[in-house]
Amino acid sequence: MRQLDITCCGQHEVCEKDLLRVGEDIEYYEDEELDRFRGQTSYSEEEVEEFREVLYTMRTDEVAGWVHSLELRRVPLPDELKDEVLLIVGEQTQ
Repeated sequence: MRQLDITCCGQHEVCEKDLLRVGEDIEYYEDEELDRFRGQTSYSEEEVEEFREVLYTMRTDEVAGWVHSLELRRVPLPDELKDEVLLIVGEQTQ
């Protein structure tokens, strides 16, 4: 399985990137249109906003599953959203 390109900072007892690992089944979050970005390495501002719109229209407890679904579909999460995703997922574990 290919993991999200977020490096562990080593400052947490439990690595935050491990919180993103969930099951192996692909689940769609009304985001089928993002499949067109499969294998893409960079995004325009408008494309990043498409991902952001999906991110902020889902329940916070769905975010880790959504990111994992993107990984399984080989749709890279834009770098601009990785910190936001980690904050949301981190809040779910507190």
